[in-house]
Amino acid sequence: MGYYIDDEKITLDALKNRIKDTDLIPSRASLLDNLNENILALQQADILSLADFRKETKHAKSISLLADKTKIDVHYLTLLRREVEGYFPKSVPLKAFEWLPKNECNKIEAQGLKNSVLIYEGLNTTKKRTELSNEIKINLQFLNSLFTLVNLTRIQWVSPVFARMLAAAGYEKPETIAKADAEKLCHEVDQVNKANMFFKGKIGLRDIKRLIKAASYVL
Repeated sequence: MGYYIDDEKITLDALKNRIKDTDLIPSRASLLDNLNENILALQQADILSLADFRKETKHAKSISLLADKTKIDVHYLTLLRREVEGYFPKSVPLKAFEWLPKNECNKIEAQGLKNSVLIYEGLNTTKKRTELSNEIKINLQFLNSLFTLVNLTRIQWVSPVFARMLAAAGYEKPETIAKADAEKLCHEVDQVNKANMFFKGKIGLRDIKRLIKAASYVL
């Protein structure tokens, strides 16, 4: 599996179900309005997959053209585009993992692995990590830890710091998070944050439930 979900394999019906199952943030709640009708209108315009939709909504002009073609409100299509793009987190530069040893990070960057996408692709098997460890004389445990963090950033809303918190709480894979008990995960993340002061504030149970749902989509 790649860093990103395969948008060509995700149908608009699957997108519709995801939106229905998601506890949408308030600014996206209106996506539920006429959702069935709007998805059907897109399908009738030969937009059948997530890839098709992303291709047809790249720019404001293309969204406007699609709105005219499908009779779907421009604002709705714009909001839907934002929701969909949230499923594809932007790559994170290696320097954003600022607590990691600089010398080791410099070695990684010298190999061209400068962001989360490239790191994931370069380290996504034990064999790759072992070979790189031997080739550039870098600690294998460091590579395993780095891959763990990068793998977690594939989940919607997971920043480098949040990935660090999750890993410290023992949740090192999206699969583990997807199967987690929300209250237990919320408590453990809160305890880790209190012990290490990763950031001020507290992550609420509702956000943890959103996290668990989001993790299920990258498996």
